[in-house]
Amino acid sequence: MRLYIEILIRADMEALWQATQDPALHTRWDLRFGHIHPLPEDPGAFRYATLGISGTGVSTGNRHAADGTRTSALRFGSTHPLSPIRAGSGYWRYVPTAAGIRFLTSYGYRPHVLPPRLMWWATAWSFDRLRLWLETGRSPARTLLQALAEAAGRTAAVALAAWTLGPLPAAAVAALAVALPPLPGTPAARRCLRHPDRALKERPCPRSSSARSAPTSTASTRSSSAASASGSTAARRA
Repeated sequence: MRLYIEILIRADMEALWQATQDPALHTRWDLRFGHIHPLPEDPGAFRYATLGISGTGVSTGNRHAADGTRTSALRFGSTHPLSPIRAGSGYWRYVPTAAGIRFLTSYGYRPHVLPPRLMWWATAWSFDRLRLWLETGRSPARTLLQALAEAAGRTAAVALAAWTLGPLPAAAVAALAVALPPLPGTPAARRCLRHPDRALKERPCPRSSSARSAPTSTASTRSSSAASASGSTAARRA
């Protein structure tokens, strides 16, 4: 199973990189992780846990391209019987544009317990929670409370309609509660893309078999690009 989630974040690249790469900051906004602990004895490796369900992961490489794009790849998995993921791998990509940073992820995994649609929702909701944090300064804890309050308000409206108006009006109110978009300050998974924008074709994640966290230098990126261009020209001449 492979999932894709993308959102546009109007923030500084370094702030976004720090919020996603620092384990202590990552767990503040990502609904999928309660704790992330780096393993000192194995650089690049980490252990994660949520509601008592633990797993391990390892960074397989970070890459900084000459155009400002960054990529962070990893593998992860868990043997816990209630873990929603048995094993998987994926990447985060940070693409600077004139409108902001396209922050996106694509990961494949063997699903277990939770359906893929729920996994997509948890990831997308967390991405929008991160966006609100970086764009508005509202803490992840505050936006979580706002989301819970808004959900409680909509549920109360449906219950009140059922109590005072009957089942049919209550069904209409329930449909309206689901259809209405969340408030601007409330995280919402619907603000994320499920597929890459065709106008901005997504490149596959580069595989890294070298040092786990050593970024590719600008010089090496330019050398690779030059070599590729030279090879393509030679091929056309042949």
